[in-house]
Amino acid sequence: MIAALLFLTLAVQAQDANGFIDPLGTTIQARFLAPAGYARTEAPADSFAAYLRRLPLKPHGAVVKLFNGRVKPNSGVYVGVVDLPIGSRDLHQCADAVIRLRAEYLFAQERYDDIHFRFTSGFLAEYGRWRSGERITVRGNAARWEQTGRPSDNYQNFWRYLETVFAYAGTASLARELKIVSREDLDIGDVFIQPGHPGHAVIVVDMAVSVEDGRKVFLLAQSYMPAQEIQVLANPNDARLSPWYEADFGAVLRTPEWTFEVGDLKRFKEE
Repeated sequence: MIAALLFLTLAVQAQDANGFIDPLGTTIQARFLAPAGYARTEAPADSFAAYLRRLPLKPHGAVVKLFNGRVKPNSGVYVGVVDLPIGSRDLHQCADAVIRLRAEYLFAQERYDDIHFRFTSGFLAEYGRWRSGERITVRGNAARWEQTGRPSDNYQNFWRYLETVFAYAGTASLARELKIVSREDLDIGDVFIQPGHPGHAVIVVDMAVSVEDGRKVFLLAQSYMPAQEIQVLANPNDARLSPWYEADFGAVLRTPEWTFEVGDLKRFKEE
């Protein structure tokens, strides 16, 4: 018990070493302070950017839990844990977390018909149809809709829809649904994604701009394998700036558990 408390204390001290963290902050925006000389970018209250900034966080120093309740072995990769349940199945991985955040935002906005994602097979899973009582039957690589449920728009039913998408979508399918965006246009909600098996994806959850020269810095969040809670990433490239990342990162973006290329930057298409 004493060893565990000592480990937690050291982890908290390491996370707060450069002064960018307010331990009492309960959201991304409140927990992570912008660097000196930087101001957060504007975001309308009903925007995806504002939703991501308002993501609730577990208490400072909390550890990331896997779907089975175990602790993520590599604690040094993150500086905060998003306080959202992930279910008890090994489904909520990297692309799934990005899909989940986008879907949760649209669900909160009651934009139900805008919630739709493709499986790796190309099948279109529309929440509007699921909400009306249809369900997806998958046999091999073939999926189809069947009217086997009851109409419902409660959250429990929405989560069942999401877990079905998690089971059959991934980085390959998500990457095809996103549009390419230039680094100069980098914004909150953008996704760095490399399709593959497994591939990886991380999402930009906050951004600030230098008031002097307009340089951008941003925060990243991810889930990983096996399925685990969403975590705000540390910056392994610059301990003095961490957890913020410079937008002018060069040809590659090195995150704690994956390296992306500048061409991997994409964005959800607006409806």
